[in-house]
Amino acid sequence: MSSERGPAPGPAAAGSAEPPGFELPLRLLAGFRSLIDDLHAELARQGHPDMRPMHGFVFQAIGPYGTTAADLGRRLGVSKQAAGKTIDALEQLGYVVRVPDTVDQRRKLVVLTNRGIDALDRSARIFEELRVGWASKLGIDRLHALEADLQTVAGDATVPLDMPGWFGAR
Repeated sequence: MSSERGPAPGPAAAGSAEPPGFELPLRLLAGFRSLIDDLHAELARQGHPDMRPMHGFVFQAIGPYGTTAADLGRRLGVSKQAAGKTIDALEQLGYVVRVPDTVDQRRKLVVLTNRGIDALDRSARIFEELRVGWASKLGIDRLHALEADLQTVAGDATVPLDMPGWFGAR
């Protein structure tokens, strides 16, 4: 981390009872990153080496019934063109396919392929395994407390899918 933004996260300064405020979001992000990196390493071992963190947001935004490129862009908080490029890349990898909309033949829907569904199913199982790992490190009571505390401060578990756009991938 550059000195312009302050010192790198670490133990609180000697004599200081509280860590600096900027450490909290960095530690939350580091925990998130740790889970996502471990997920993708395991997905790669299980036959999905091309999966990237953003793909999970895209798969969730596509949903079980598919969506259009324009709607996908809105859900992700990115332009239709950016959504189209992502769809193209995922289509080349075999995770999605474009199909005619059964209601309006002029529209194309993007739907998950069996490969995309497999990646989602494996992700769910891997996340369960990662949670078990955190429970073994922290203890189940502390993990439950952490989850409850995060729900208290962040609200329900509904995660906004516009993270790619929010992070600036417009």
